Amino acid sequence: MKSSAFDIVVIGGGILGTSTALTLSTRFPKYTIGVLEKESELASHQTGHNSGVIHSGIYYRPGSLKAENCVTGAQSLLAFCDENKIEYELCGKVIVATNENEIPSLEELNRRGTANNVRGLEMIGPERLKEIEPFAVGLKALYSPCTGIVDYTKVTKAFAKNFLNNGGTIHTSTEVLSLTNSDSEIIVETNQGDFKTKFLINCAGLQSDKMARKFGWGKDLRIIPFRGEYYSLINEAKHLVKGLIYPVPDPAFPFLGVHYTRTIYGDVEAGPNAVLAFSREGYKMKNISPLHLLEIVGYPGFWRMARKYWKTGLLEFYRSISKASFLEALQKLVPEIKKEHLSKGGSGVRAQAVERDGFLVDDFRINETRNAIHVLNAPSPGATASISIAAKIVDMATNSFKLDQ
Repeated sequence: MKSSAFDIVVIGGGILGTSTALTLSTRFPKYTIGVLEKESELASHQTGHNSGVIHSGIYYRPGSLKAENCVTGAQSLLAFCDENKIEYELCGKVIVATNENEIPSLEELNRRGTANNVRGLEMIGPERLKEIEPFAVGLKALYSPCTGIVDYTKVTKAFAKNFLNNGGTIHTSTEVLSLTNSDSEIIVETNQGDFKTKFLINCAGLQSDKMARKFGWGKDLRIIPFRGEYYSLINEAKHLVKGLIYPVPDPAFPFLGVHYTRTIYGDVEAGPNAVLAFSREGYKMKNISPLHLLEIVGYPGFWRMARKYWKTGLLEFYRSISKASFLEALQKLVPEIKKEHLSKGGSGVRAQAVERDGFLVDDFRINETRNAIHVLNAPSPGATASISIAAKIVDMATNSFKLDQ
């Protein structure tokens, strides 16, 4: 196997890796840029298992990276889809308070969304909710007409196509085995041979912390994978959901709760829950990696997180094994949903960064080491904000790597 040389290597062929590669190749056409992806297809993990929501920017703390990048990222994403003839739909979304205790949190979401310049937000009552989602019930709801849906795998492939047209190179089925960093170059050893590069950008998602540790960073942070499992509504029940129906999320837990998502292809997904995965790419409960489990139990942050969230974790696990419990959560939003309406759907795995103190990182986390940039936490709305995040990464690379045009 021959060695290949690049000026910049991007590890990870998901939506963020391809968007970053495209942005780099557009701004700096004289540099040679390569993307390394361990799977045979791009967007095989978080991107390809994404529910396809184009988030509007409601949930995120004003001033956070999520807030700063979501609204601008969504606008850039829609423009890219228009330019590249990728279908999307602004189907709208309602976040529904089903009891009095949830109303203050709903009002806080309205304040956050307004502060983040989300367009068209509207606090609505039961009558207006029925107009938008005839089968949903609640005391109050927050309506976001600009929330949309898209196929993020198509978006990723369009990023990749444009990147290749710019002269970039993509190597699939290329798994990184080791990284060696010196003053003059980085050697990326893979199952397809060695790649030499001056600079590296780590967008490896579920594997990102492992890559960062090879550069001496991230010892106080681990990616803990959480599996999200879905049901699909059978054809006879799809009419019960017109767009997107979400509960008011638990502000102490960085997951949005079981909800309904209409896809760009007309299907309706119900879920997900959030259960600990037993391997980094554990899309099924039976996917168990003893090495990964040893990593988890040997990390103090896991036990501190577990002490903090054990009740929530048990409830989520019970919901994973009990269709009746899953159904109960869904019926709070749409009472007409019945057990026979639910067929087993797919699942995704979220790369959740957890710090040594047990803190679940709730914002994007991007760090620098010598000659490298590491994206260590980019969950939802990472796909929505991918163009905006890529621009930020390239800004960092311009300064850190001293790139010139």
